[in-house]
Amino acid sequence: MSKEINGVLATMMEHRSYRKYLDKEVTDENVETVVSASQAAPSWINGQHVTIVVVRDKERRKKLATLSGGQKHIEDAPVFLVFCADFHRINLACEIEEKVFESIQNIDTVIVGATDVGISLGNAINAAESMGLGTVPIGGIRRNPIEVIELLQLPKYVIPISGLCIGHPDGEPGLKPRLPKNAIMHNEVYNSDTSALIHQYNDTYSNYLNERTNGKDNSNWTQRMAEFYSEPFYRNNSYSNVRDMLIQQGFPIKEIYN
Repeated sequence: MSKEINGVLATMMEHRSYRKYLDKEVTDENVETVVSASQAAPSWINGQHVTIVVVRDKERRKKLATLSGGQKHIEDAPVFLVFCADFHRINLACEIEEKVFESIQNIDTVIVGATDVGISLGNAINAAESMGLGTVPIGGIRRNPIEVIELLQLPKYVIPISGLCIGHPDGEPGLKPRLPKNAIMHNEVYNSDTSALIHQYNDTYSNYLNERTNGKDNSNWTQRMAEFYSEPFYRNNSYSNVRDMLIQQGFPIKEIYN
């Protein structure tokens, strides 16, 4: 990688997750800039299938922290954004044009919504960090999605995908090492023979954790991933209500769960 990189690339490559924040407000202007950057992201057929719910109210953030698995940084961050895949507006468009919203039955609709949220979320993170703010995405917003939907009053065809804490950083969490580039960048075709690279990364990751925790944690990447993914989420009461959420919100659960 060239040593001469522009400011945008520098911000992106210095990304880290912050879970501690100063007791300092994030301005409305900052929040609106983050949302504008998110809205500028590309979307499938310009459908703009993303809605962002800005949560500042402390009690609501506290409830969302509990619903997300007891993640106190949601409560501590002055601003919490909830990124939703939104097909409510698409349904309205169909009603205006007197069409039936049949494509909601396609499983690809869920993929489209989640993809658009991911691109929008990435823009939000880069925008916030370019202004000196700290962020951490929260997938735990889907742990109790039906309660989240009720709390945020989300209409049919809208589902919460991810949250994002935003605040002024308190402390330096360090830059977490990534997998070797050859493990994730494949030329022309997929290269399945990456075991050696993953073993190499295990050593790097374990050393990082050992140093960061003063010797309290020296686990490696494969141990953590295998532990997390060893059981379907719905069997260990983690994210177990996603199926029911999709049913409630009008998404094609038959294709997904058959």
